[in-house]
Amino acid sequence: MITTIQYNSRKLKIDLSQPLDISIPLTGEATNVNAWYIGPPKIEPEIIDGEKVSVANGAVVNFNTITFNPHSHVTHTETVGHITEKVYSINKHLKQFFFLAEVVTVAPEKAGDDYMVSKKQLKFALGNKKRDAIVIRTMPNMRDKLSRQYSNTNPTYLQEDAAEYLKNKGIKHLLIDLPSVDKESDGGELLAHNAFWNTKGKLRLDATISEFIYVSNKIEDGMYVLNLQIAPFENDASPSKPILYKILD
Repeated sequence: MITTIQYNSRKLKIDLSQPLDISIPLTGEATNVNAWYIGPPKIEPEIIDGEKVSVANGAVVNFNTITFNPHSHVTHTETVGHITEKVYSINKHLKQFFFLAEVVTVAPEKAGDDYMVSKKQLKFALGNKKRDAIVIRTMPNMRDKLSRQYSNTNPTYLQEDAAEYLKNKGIKHLLIDLPSVDKESDGGELLAHNAFWNTKGKLRLDATISEFIYVSNKIEDGMYVLNLQIAPFENDASPSKPILYKILD
């Protein structure tokens, strides 16, 4: 399934049969990835007339109700509506789904008790490259990111000037393998969110942030075609399934 994409003046060849999934699935288990001080998600058969509606329980179908928070439990993509009084729906404002992306790996810098991704690191990783999206993999990159419980752990975050740099460079879609681009407890400042979405100026309504991705160590740094898939939620954020495609020589 080889296809060629015309991107501006370039022709990019990808193999649609070789997707690289960088999402974390929602499992409904206590080991599901989690943040922001709430319990695990639930995937349970609905109860009708006192009976669980599942094939195992004698019903003809499985009929599960799923309870979760996209910001806490799963790979998700959000709009500026996440931090504004007016809710800007991801379903209304993300209208294109294929982008040229750069995968970068960074070892966060230590500052006191914090670990941060800096402008200097991103500037070095991107250089003069022009991309629609950036996919940030932080080190160490262990598989426990698929089930880590982040509440009250002060995870790594982006420095404000790093987010500002990405905005000024024209990056529209920021994807990162952390629960947030901001510090877990920052007094509500949300410096990186605000800088990336330019809340002090003209809002970047077509820009998105995706958090809780997981980029396997088998995926090399470099340029990819990104397919940013979302569920059609009329909400500030939606569960998402970002897929990378390696660009063929």
